[in-house]
Amino acid sequence: KKKKRPIRVYMDGCFDMMHYGHCNALRQARALGDQLVVGVVSDAEITLNKGPPVTPLDERMIMVSAIKWVDEVIPDAPYAITEDFMRKLFEEYDIDYIIHGDDPCLLPDGTDAYALAKKVGRYKQIKRTEGVSSTDIVGRMLLCVRERSNSDSPRNSSLQRQFSHGHSQKLDDRGSGSGTRVSHFLPTSRRIVQFSNGKGPGPDARIVYIDGAFDLFHAGHVEILRLARGLGDFLLVGIHTDQTVSINRGAHRPIMNLHERSLSVLACRYVDEVIIGAPWEVSKDMITTFNISLVVHGTVAEDYSDFHKDKQNPYAIPMSLGIFKQLESPLDITTSTIIKRIVSNHEAYLKRNERKAESERRYYEDKKYVSGD
Repeated sequence: KKKKRPIRVYMDGCFDMMHYGHCNALRQARALGDQLVVGVVSDAEITLNKGPPVTPLDERMIMVSAIKWVDEVIPDAPYAITEDFMRKLFEEYDIDYIIHGDDPCLLPDGTDAYALAKKVGRYKQIKRTEGVSSTDIVGRMLLCVRERSNSDSPRNSSLQRQFSHGHSQKLDDRGSGSGTRVSHFLPTSRRIVQFSNGKGPGPDARIVYIDGAFDLFHAGHVEILRLARGLGDFLLVGIHTDQTVSINRGAHRPIMNLHERSLSVLACRYVDEVIIGAPWEVSKDMITTFNISLVVHGTVAEDYSDFHKDKQNPYAIPMSLGIFKQLESPLDITTSTIIKRIVSNHEAYLKRNERKAESERRYYEDKKYVSGD
């Protein structure tokens, strides 16, 4: 019998400062077909339509390619789907449907970016993930910068209000002392299961362990996880608690809370399992419990660079057992790198998000944070 051709779906986006909301959109899109092709909009197109991106195309390509639900990636995709590009998708890439979220995607002239796909009946819609957006994340970053510097200039204050799109800037008052801004994301076991591989290691698997904050999950994180996964059969990732991150990086961190960070890491194709709220020190009991064969850490990090001299070296036990390995980080990117990009060019990002923030505020008011799958 002739084999049935797989249904191929296409989704595009900027995927700037990629977060678990983007990942969930890609997961939903992949569920509408057998293969997911993702178009990543070029830097030039983003700049023309929205303003300069925070993360350049090469980093955004690394991020999108690493998402477990993505089968193929098209670089330099256009911001608006023209008739010529739509024909190319249908004829050259064998795309059956074009997918987008239920939030509006308007061009600078106010027209719908997906009007042509809708007109020919090849458009499908997914639910937007509640409680997160790039504008909201930038607002959290700027809030932490304001707190850290103790200087509340009118310009920074205005910028922060624009990026937070009207949400109250309440801090976590549950006694953690982290100062982490309260997220609108409410984690559920179902969402964690949706992101999980659902498989444990085999009986003779070589289990590699790596831990960290993984705050503002970026290309540097992806590349070190890729290297770590290559050293074994199963990659276990420890995600530190908000309190642990705060103690080691300051009261303004983390930007993303524990569950947000865990979902971003779980969405990465190189990761097999995560420990949500991993301990700071890798203990003998932990190594035995999870049958860890190798503990690794990258050379580029914000709070571990001097751990060899630290009296409370978190890797003392794996080092003593001869199962610790330090990996040369492929990219010199940290969470602070991303924050510095925002702060150094804040006027450009203010202009970029003035219209976007208003659109998102209307969306949230209309949807009233209704959860979507």
